[in-house]
Formats: sequence, structure tokens, C-alpha cells
Amino acid sequence: MNNPELQRAWQIIENTGTHLFLTGKAGTGKTTFLHNLKKESPKRTVIVAPTGIAAINAGGVTIHSFFQLPFAPFIPDTTFNTEQKHFRFSKEKINIIRSMDLLIIDEISMVRADLLDAIDSVLRRYRDRYKPFGGVQLLMIGDLQQLAPVVKETEWNMLSHYYDTSYFFGSRALKETTYATIELKQVYRQNDPYFLSLLNKVRENKADEQTLAELNQRYIPNFHPVKEKGYIQLTTHNYQAQQINDHELSLIKEPVFSYKAEVTGIFPEYSYPTDETLMLKKGAQIMFVKNDPSPEKRYYNGMIGEITSIDEDGFTVRTKEKNEKIIVQPEEWTNSKYVLNEETKEITEEQEGVFKQYPVKLAWGITIHKSQGLTFEHAIIDARSAFAHGQAYVALSRCKTLEGMVLSSPLSVNAIINDTIIDDYNQYIETHTPNEELLHAMQQTYFLNLVSELFDFSPIARSFNEQARLIDEHFYKLFPQLLAEYKKQIQIFTTEIVDVSYRFHKQYERLVTQSTDYNTNNDLQIRIIKGAAYFEQKLRPFHKLAEATNLPTDNKELRKKTNNTLEEFLNTLTQKLSLLQYVEDNGFHASDYLRKKAYILLSETDNKNSSGTTAHDRKERTPRERVSRERKRIEVPNDILHPELYRKITEWRGTKAKETGMPAYVIIQQKALLGMVNLLPNDAESLEAVPYFGRKGVENYGLELLGIIRNYMKEQNL
Repeated sequence: MNNPELQRAWQIIENTGTHLFLTGKAGTGKTTFLHNLKKESPKRTVIVAPTGIAAINAGGVTIHSFFQLPFAPFIPDTTFNTEQKHFRFSKEKINIIRSMDLLIIDEISMVRADLLDAIDSVLRRYRDRYKPFGGVQLLMIGDLQQLAPVVKETEWNMLSHYYDTSYFFGSRALKETTYATIELKQVYRQNDPYFLSLLNKVRENKADEQTLAELNQRYIPNFHPVKEKGYIQLTTHNYQAQQINDHELSLIKEPVFSYKAEVTGIFPEYSYPTDETLMLKKGAQIMFVKNDPSPEKRYYNGMIGEITSIDEDGFTVRTKEKNEKIIVQPEEWTNSKYVLNEETKEITEEQEGVFKQYPVKLAWGITIHKSQGLTFEHAIIDARSAFAHGQAYVALSRCKTLEGMVLSSPLSVNAIINDTIIDDYNQYIETHTPNEELLHAMQQTYFLNLVSELFDFSPIARSFNEQARLIDEHFYKLFPQLLAEYKKQIQIFTTEIVDVSYRFHKQYERLVTQSTDYNTNNDLQIRIIKGAAYFEQKLRPFHKLAEATNLPTDNKELRKKTNNTLEEFLNTLTQKLSLLQYVEDNGFHASDYLRKKAYILLSETDNKNSSGTTAHDRKERTPRERVSRERKRIEVPNDILHPELYRKITEWRGTKAKETGMPAYVIIQQKALLGMVNLLPNDAESLEAVPYFGRKGVENYGLELLGIIRNYMKEQNL
């Protein structure tokens, strides 16, 4: 990689956590960089794009499918109705979101500001709610001088109350970040400096009368292209391209052959790279729509050719560029989704569907929109009906040379539509391109942030306090000793962990900032390893407290909230302990740390899921097995004075519930059960006095319960 801008972009993505907007003129290598990054980056990466075709070309998925977003405007500070089945996230999707390091958004120029904020909303929901985009790094690739986002007038009437522009950089979440920009300068598509200078003037909205006059020298009225040259006409609208292709095909007095694609699995029509049914004739001009996957690389996406022979079994194409004959074979495109490898925990692509078809389409005409990313030797351009920002530039920049371009109508100033907002934003790009000094600071900050994340105990503190608050609010009468223990342990946690971590931060921050090579600094490694050992040892008692906490309740909503809160508390402790143990044993290295963090997160989720009981398991067990399993599962809550009696009455309540078909809490409320176990009532009067039990309970179950209690007291000599 001998391009300095691409080298810097690579360093930002690989060695920092800074968001990056990678832009550049048409033909500067943005797509090539994306594909190289996908193959070689160790970061856990997901690639998305705004359209189906763009996603297929980028080797990713659409934004709407990955984030399960509706095609509706997103209003900031609101959420879509994700309770609908279509928008619910699977556990696997949630795990992918939580464990990814890098999100690449291709063709960012077509992504609206509200769509980027919708992405932010999903990422915050499943990652870190306090950080823009949940703390995941963004790589945004695209050229704002090309195709703009589509926003209807009715949608903008709604969105304009929240955004000053529909472009991605109007995103509220993005404005909360400090993101870098790199503009690629070296153009690989055109080699003619004069033609490049004309294109740049169009791109930068600096096309004066002289520029238009130079370009309009290529206006040739009633131009009839030489067939052998393989001219393709670029139009502004789909219907125009379709009319051109249909008309030219009808002029050929040869039999037509049709080839229907084989579509298997899930492959949406909007992502089809060519027609599902190709209608072709001998003599038809075609364009390849895929790069040749064979080692010979005989054709590329955008290469023009002519069909020289054809039958039911296939056809041969002679390329205009090399005059080479190619027997065309059907090729496959895959529609994939991101999944987690169960063994390695890596994010991988899983094929959902295949589209198999000859990699060509009729090519006398093509829309400017669909020509984006392609290069043509010869093109006829009709840009007089350009209706959107950047269309004229996209059309002109598809051509390799000025001589290979023909204008079917003169270019006017009106056809060159440029958004003044983009001109203003270009100044931001120029002032936010990092130099070597800033790049070094970004890399250092990234390393320091990862170390700080390892020794950040605020998520545990939040979970700890939330757990204590829940006990204080709902269980303080039932478990006063447990509440007192939690309050005591929170004080210890604050003193021995939180306060110490603040002081420790100053130590490793000084070592990082003063070191010329913090990645290999031995003193820094020793401090980090010793710190990991200290905090790992200090965290153990809190993990034991969380494991021992049991808060039974008959209230369904409270039980759900209690379980979720305790689970969150236990998970944050378990994951932090595992990471500290790993660093204590292996030292701290950024890429290894990220990999291990994702593995621990996903392994913890697997353990949690595998510990559950499936409906099939419950169905297969005999009644005796079920009772035996329930007996073993009875967990004694904290503050219980007579654990064995608690188990006996709980077991009796479960049996009685099965016999009567009533919920267990209707037989005895949990609060009443706890009162019996602690108060040991041995006659009807004292049993009736137990809170939440009363006379009705005594009438229904008094004899049985007093029998259990008296037998227990006799066994225990009470």
C-alpha cells in the first residue's frame, strides 16, 4: 500500500478507535480499500450499505436488514416499535452487535442523517447507552459529490424540525463524536491531467463558462456510434435506459434467447445484480456486471462486449476493449447474513441465498445511478435532465478519457447541481484530516482507553447500586439483613475498588503518555498485570455475594425485574473477573484483549442460554422426575432462619398447586411463607397472625401447615 492517504486510513482503523469518514473522487480506490480491510483486519467487522446492490458489491448486508429498521423517518429521542415480531432481535444478532469492533458503512453519501441516528439508537440499546454508536468504531466510505440521500418532501417536513441537513453529517449522534476525515487524492480511473482538472471543477461546483465550453466540445449532434467501439448511453431515469435497450434489441433481426436465473434460498429481488430473465440476441451489446472470478481475469464489472454466437445452452462475447472472445458461464452471487461461529466466537458470513445467472445485462443504455463505481472506455452522456446533486459529476467521471466521452446534449450550468451544504462541509474535511502527530496521539488515546476500560468498574457499581435499590424498595421488610449486607459491601466496593481504580488510572496514564512505545513497555506491563491481580482478588467476594443472593416473590413483574437486575449484576462481575484473570496471565495487548473480551462476552451468553430448560425437556420428564428436579432447585433466600423448613413448605406448596391447578402464590403468598418459616407458629391463632395468610388460609390449609411446622420443630428440638 504505497498510497499515503490509504496508509493513514488503515492506521486509524487498525490502531485507534476513532471514527473515520473516508472520501475521495471517483476512481480513487475506496472500494478496493474496503475489500482489503475486510480480508486483513483483525477487528470484528460488520459491513452495511443503504441499498441491496451496494451491499452485495461491498460484501455486506443492507442497513435496514441488519439493524431491522422500518423504511420510515426516524425522529430523535424516540424508538421504533421494536416489539413487533419483525423488529425483534435474535440472541445471535444481539451478540453480534455487542461483540463487534468496527461497523463499515459503504456509500455513506446516500445515508440520511436520521438513518444514522436510528443505527445509533440500536447500538446504544444493546451496547453502551452512554456512548455514541454504543462505543463501536465507524468507518464511513463514500463521496458526497456523487449521489445524495433520497428524502421526500413530506418526510423532510417532519425531519427538518430536528435536522439542518439530510446528509449523514447532520446526524445528532455523529455530532457528539470527534471523527477524522481522509480524502483520497490519487485517481486510478483517469490518467489525463487535463480531463481530471475539468472533472474536479464540476465536482467542486467551480465549473465556469470556460469549463463548460471545454466539455461541450464533446457535444456531437446526431451522433451515431461505431458499433465496434461499444458506446454506452448514460441516462438520468430508468425508463430512458429501458427504452434504449428495448429499441436497440428490436432492431437486431436475430432470434431471441432467454435465460432464467436460478434463485435458491433468500435473495431479495431488489438485490438482483442483473435481470432474473435475460433476453439476448446475437449482436446484442452487453455489459459484464461482475469481475471474472477465474485466475485469467478476462472481464470486469462494467466491461462492454458484443454477443457473437448464441443458442439455448449459452453464448460467446467478444470484448470491445481487447477484442477477445469469451465463452460466458453462469456465475453466482450470494446473499449472506452475519452469524457467530459457535466454536471460535468469530463473526462470520452465512449464506442465505444464491442468485445464479449469466453475469451480463443489455448495455446500450444504463442509468447514471447504476453506473456508480463503473468505468467505461466509451460513453454517451445525456445529463440535461439531471435532477439531483452530483448526477452530472457521476456521469462524466465514468469515462476514462475525454475523447471517449460524447455528450448527446450540451451541458449547461443548470445540469450541474451541487448542494452548497456540501461545499461548506468540504471545509470540515480539510480541517479534520489527521497529520502524523495527531495520528500518534489518537493511537495513544486508543490504547489508554482500552486499559481504562479494563480497570473501569463503573458498570459494576451501577449494577451493584441498582441491585441494592431494588432490595431496599421491594424486599427491605423480608430481608433486612441482606439489605444491610449490600449497603456495607457497597461501601467496601467504593473504598477498595472504585477509589483505588481512580488512583491507579493516574499511574498507568503517566506510563503510557511518557513511553515512546507503550505497546512493549515492560514497566507498564508489570503495572497492568499487578493491577489486574489486585482487582481480581478484591472482586471475588462481591461475585460470591451476587451468586448467593436469592429474592423470591410471587409478583410476576417484580420477579422478572429482580431476575434481570441480578443477572446483569452477576454478568458484569463474571465478565470483568474473566478479563482481569486473562490479563493477569497474559499481559495486555490491544488486539488480543479485544478478541478475548468478545469471546468472554459470548461464552457467558452461551452459558446462560444453555442453563435454561427447553419446553421439550419439560415435556419428556415424568412427574416423579419433575418433583425431584424442583426439590433440588428450591433455593433458600437470604435472611431465612430455618432453611430446611422453607424447603419443606415450598415443596408442599408446589405439590398443592399441581393438585388444585392453582398458582402457587394463591395457595400461600411468598411473604406469608417467609413469615411462617421465621415465626414458627404452632397453633391456629399464631398461624392466622402471620402477615398475608389470615383466617381463610388457616381454614383451607392450617392443619397441613401446622403439621409440617410441628414436625420440623420436633426434629430440631425447638
